[in-house]
Amino acid sequence: MEIYLEFEKWLDSLLEENEMPENTAAFCFNIYEEEDETYGVQLIASDEFSEDDGGDWACSEVWSSEENLFYIDHSDEENADYERGLEFIGGLIEDYLDNGRHNKILLSSKAVGAGFVDGELKLIYKEL
Repeated sequence: MEIYLEFEKWLDSLLEENEMPENTAAFCFNIYEEEDETYGVQLIASDEFSEDDGGDWACSEVWSSEENLFYIDHSDEENADYERGLEFIGGLIEDYLDNGRHNKILLSSKAVGAGFVDGELKLIYKEL
């Protein structure tokens, strides 16, 4: 649970300190594999969203947390591979969408996704 509280604090500060562009259509949590057995998570806002483009919409950034990344240790076996890492990070995002202080900012978009920058994108939330 402690990791969620750290994630929530990071995401709260991003959403409090930065006004998202009006043309934001969707959000994506980009995941990077860092050299020191950690994943770096970056939030971007995109002005496009299409469920049919294989996640290319996430390349159309209108805002990014840039170098302000959230780091997760994956040296333990629980998060060691991409699938489990994405599942774990996706769970943190789902918890924030359910309970986060600024979840309405993310939920006001058409979609929220997450994925490794060189991999497939997983949709975590899609507007009905």
